[in-house]
Amino acid sequence: MRVLNYRLVIFLIALMGGIALSIPSFLNLKEGPKITLGLDLQGGLHMLLGVDTDAAIKSKIKSIASSIKYFAEDNDILLEDLKIEDKDIKFTLLDKDDEPKMDEMLKNISGLKVEKHSLHYVVTLTPQEIESVKEYAINQAVDTIRNRLDQFGLAEPNVAKQGKDKILVELPGIKTPKQEQRIRSLIAKAAHLQLMAVDEDRAARVYQMSPEEAAEYGDVILSDAKNPKIKYLLKEIPILDGSMIIDAKVAFDQNNQPVINFTLNSEGAKIFGDFTAKSVGKHLAIVLDNKVYSAPVIRERIGGGSGQISGGFSVQEAHDVAIALRSGALLAPVFLLEKRSVGPSLGADSIKASLIALISGFVIVVLFMIFYYGIAGIIADIALVANLFLIIGVMALFGATLTLPGMAGIVLTVGMAVDANVIISERIRELLREGVSIKKAIEQGYKNAMSAILDANITTLIAAVVLYAYGTGPIKGFAITISIGILASMLTAILGTHGIYEALLPKIEKSKNLSLWFGLKVKGK
Repeated sequence: MRVLNYRLVIFLIALMGGIALSIPSFLNLKEGPKITLGLDLQGGLHMLLGVDTDAAIKSKIKSIASSIKYFAEDNDILLEDLKIEDKDIKFTLLDKDDEPKMDEMLKNISGLKVEKHSLHYVVTLTPQEIESVKEYAINQAVDTIRNRLDQFGLAEPNVAKQGKDKILVELPGIKTPKQEQRIRSLIAKAAHLQLMAVDEDRAARVYQMSPEEAAEYGDVILSDAKNPKIKYLLKEIPILDGSMIIDAKVAFDQNNQPVINFTLNSEGAKIFGDFTAKSVGKHLAIVLDNKVYSAPVIRERIGGGSGQISGGFSVQEAHDVAIALRSGALLAPVFLLEKRSVGPSLGADSIKASLIALISGFVIVVLFMIFYYGIAGIIADIALVANLFLIIGVMALFGATLTLPGMAGIVLTVGMAVDANVIISERIRELLREGVSIKKAIEQGYKNAMSAILDANITTLIAAVVLYAYGTGPIKGFAITISIGILASMLTAILGTHGIYEALLPKIEKSKNLSLWFGLKVKGK
């Protein structure tokens, strides 16, 4: 008698794999793959953020002004009074022969409106470009915040655009005020790095100068990061900004203090090298979020495109700043519109209620199947248990997040899995009533049931894929859970139970007790 068959072997391997992968989640072990509980199950932080898109417009204007300045210096074009007023860039060419070069350069920047009065230029963004910059700033903020949270190591944060100009952030597992404060600081940190030239001609007058007077010279007054009483007079248009950073790492200086080493891309390295070559003996200010961290004297040309930010950071602060720099600066500041903490007690209540529903439904289904179908019901129940282990195991393997809708998906999957076995058992019973042999009834029963099972599962799977594609947060969790459940039920309810029947077929044929094996009452038996 051959007990093992390929269907049973595959089923047993899948069952053992599911059990092994589920154990760390059930026993809450430190090692091994585990399911991550979502915000609604373990508690955490829910925030709705707004984006200051006007700041993105100003940043774009400043970036264009930097490009104009660099282009003029690189091509020996003399400019006068290059400055930013409101949302306009204004400058005057000193040599009419340079006009074609400047016109060609401005023509290559899309979204600009250029007005000329003789050699005086007024450059601003078109209305379409302004809308485009605003939309890009919001999308960039979503990607940047998600990137920062991923690098911070948070499991399954949910960051999504909500409406036209808001961002939804859900962070499971944030439970203490200290954790919340650090995360909010990391999210809101603009991480806007700028390398700016000190106005050497007027720097000595910085303490007697007002911001308005500084603006007349195209300058800006910024404070020192460690001592706000120390002021710097800097050229408003930066030499380059953090958009050219490709890496930022925490290191330690000769005094064992944390510093941040950053590396620029090739374009940034060229601009940086050219500027330092022309500015030996002058000061270069390293500015992060409008605070001056250092303003060393340039001793020689600095090649290689790397620099260092030192400013009395703690190790944790340096780590967070490096994450923010690596993940990119926020084009526009974000601000908190709504904050809600979801307590772990609410999550515990949700888990308890869901487990009661799952266990109650499971026990009722198990008892009904045994009562109505006899041993065939027990076989279906084995497939049901295997199905649950497989769902939990696969979710743990891929680090999926289990949410309240996800638990509803598991309960729904239990119903669908048993439904497949009901269809199979009924088809077998129909054939047995017709007097077909047990072996043929089992084989034909599976064939007859296949189309109905496949139709139901495939249509549900399509719906789950659509939900995953267009849904967010918990809806995606529901779609993932039910998709895994459907695939697992196909393996356990169709392949697994068929393998068990094949293994038990000699005993069933020897017994001929259809009531015991299939719950079938046949007249005369």
